Amino acid sequence: MEKQLDPWKDDLPLMANTSHILVKHYTLDLDVDVKSQSIEGTIVFFFETGSRYRNGRSTEEGGCCSRFDETCKTGASEPGHIPVTSLSAGSSNAEDSDFVVSGKGGKDTSDKNGNHSNGEQASGIPASKNRCDTEDPGSTDFVLVLDCCDLSVLKVEEVDVAAVAGTEKFTRSAKLSDASAELGDLRNQIVHGLVTLPADRWEEQLCYYKRCSQAPGCGQLPFTTGPWSLEIRKSGIRAPRDFPHVIRIRYKTKPEGRSVTWTTDQSGRPCVYTMGSPINNRALFPCQEPPVALSTWQATVRTAAQFVVLMSGENSAEPVPLQEGVLSWYYYVTMPMPASTFTIAIGCWQEVKEQFFTADVQTNSDFSLPLSQADFRWHEENCGHVEYPCRFQNPEARLQSVIPYRVFTPWCLMESCKDLVLRLLPQCLSAAYSTLGTHPFSRLDVLIVPSNFSSLGMASPHIIFLSQSVLPGGRHLCGARLCHEIAHAWFGLAIGARDWTEEWISEGFATYLEDIFWARAQQHRELKALLRWRRLRDEVQNSEEELQVLRPNKENTGEVSESGASVVKHGLKAEKIFMQVHYLKDFLYMLLEDFPEQKGSGLTIKSIFQNWLDTSGIPKLLPDQLVLLLESLLEEKTLGPRTLQCLEKTYKLREQDAEVRHRWCELVIKHKYVPGYGDVEKFLREDQAMGVYLYGELMVNEDAKQQELAHKCFAAAREHMDVSSAKVVAEMLF
Repeated sequence: MEKQLDPWKDDLPLMANTSHILVKHYTLDLDVDVKSQSIEGTIVFFFETGSRYRNGRSTEEGGCCSRFDETCKTGASEPGHIPVTSLSAGSSNAEDSDFVVSGKGGKDTSDKNGNHSNGEQASGIPASKNRCDTEDPGSTDFVLVLDCCDLSVLKVEEVDVAAVAGTEKFTRSAKLSDASAELGDLRNQIVHGLVTLPADRWEEQLCYYKRCSQAPGCGQLPFTTGPWSLEIRKSGIRAPRDFPHVIRIRYKTKPEGRSVTWTTDQSGRPCVYTMGSPINNRALFPCQEPPVALSTWQATVRTAAQFVVLMSGENSAEPVPLQEGVLSWYYYVTMPMPASTFTIAIGCWQEVKEQFFTADVQTNSDFSLPLSQADFRWHEENCGHVEYPCRFQNPEARLQSVIPYRVFTPWCLMESCKDLVLRLLPQCLSAAYSTLGTHPFSRLDVLIVPSNFSSLGMASPHIIFLSQSVLPGGRHLCGARLCHEIAHAWFGLAIGARDWTEEWISEGFATYLEDIFWARAQQHRELKALLRWRRLRDEVQNSEEELQVLRPNKENTGEVSESGASVVKHGLKAEKIFMQVHYLKDFLYMLLEDFPEQKGSGLTIKSIFQNWLDTSGIPKLLPDQLVLLLESLLEEKTLGPRTLQCLEKTYKLREQDAEVRHRWCELVIKHKYVPGYGDVEKFLREDQAMGVYLYGELMVNEDAKQQELAHKCFAAAREHMDVSSAKVVAEMLF
């Protein structure tokens, strides 16, 4: 039976049997009802046989090839690089809820807890026992396993793609036989021809994907749902190569599903967005979650006319009116990506227009490296990845220092975004181009997400979520965070880890590149390095050792079961998402303390303090300098009320960015500075992306007023709080 897991502590299972069968494309057709907090519709899967069975063996020899499909000898090669979304940026864990999803499309074989019958390998990786068994071919029906959680699956059916006019050109034989087995083989042959079309025919491919997804069904398929998976069978099919390669699933999300957050924006209007939780998108649609499962997708989304639908799509969708009060939005991607990178945000967003000002955009000549340095792929014929319309092979894209961009926000934050995000974005994009060359993605939307967003930012293809906490206090925090998320376009999205446990591969590089990008317009990069070292040192001293390991699977990194199932180490542990070690444990900055010569620039705490002694008046400090000053003051045992009052007034700490204000709140709490309690309350309400551990500091002093403040703030914010944040805070308070 499927393993019972603690949704806050255990490893996260990736159940999909990707070694057997692999999704190449998803077509989604969805209706979003913000009022009832539900998404309902269909998803169509286009499959190819998995790498384990992509060889020339016949079923008689113990393999899984069908009679018609001899193309298994020339299957697509494995991808040369594996993109994967960031787990930690903006992630959140599951809440205690009913994981069971009841299937209605076939016989319910689950036990009283809703778990279906699964075997479990010695490695601890769950895998379906009803799989293609090469040692005893034909003994059991093949089972398609998809990652699925918190969904109501209503119907599963095979799709008759052979009924779509024009699909015969994807086969070697246009003659149909009456034998159902031959019809099945012919349909699979059509799908193989469709998914392997060359990259320059991508528009035709998307058109046929859409037409095939709307083809009539040709038989319902029995299915079983469990806490973490959806299992689908077809009677008599014993090999993945013979399993229907196009299936359609009708389903409905649940309001408590942990892949999306239903909430209100800063203007009080309802909205929903994908939250980037450790369970990723399996509570948004059934999918294959392992990072090896690279696929393209297209999605049609219908919702009420007052809402704007943003997605991680290559096109800037324009809404199409349907019946009165309903708009339809269509997005697509042609670059194969993991299903976890599918991102959606629906709300009453307002676009911030450039017409309000003349943007200070640095041009190619201002910022670009010589062409041969800016993009070393210029003379290369192949990038080494699976075939798709690659921007690195597009001469026009290689010269595009600033890709098209848009900024969206709730109405009440329009002015802040005009003055800040819209001005900084082209500069950050140009800085990234001058450092790394061609942008991997063709466009970018930036959205200011609701206040319960649990991170400062999260990058997905073509869209970045930013916390409102980056807006106050000037350019520094907003610019640095934009640079960090833009860096993820290369590290974390275009290139990523084969094992989700190792997010240091994306977060470490993005953190390093953040400083390089931002340093083109700012100074004191060495100061930032010192701050990062201090944060890393503090975290290592105050966190569980097992969560500090960047490669927890060690030599078993990337290991999967025979079916392709695996686990994400500590994936369900709530504390993990607040860890900074995979951001800060950078192999360059680790040298700072070990090698004194790294401090040759003279940048030390002592040298910073000299500015106070050797200059007249009060020196004007940059945000990073203020942070370092406040962190140094936090090491002092006592600071009097007059000192704190003077400090706040001198540097206008209440007007600074969130990094500075967080340290100010720490000082207020540590020294029980009652006039500053309002600042703490405001921070906990408006800066939920950063305020979690302030609750712990309010409780640890065992001061009645501070504990009362913590409980008051939590009671006011809990209903709309990210579930992982709420779980961690509740453990601190109760």
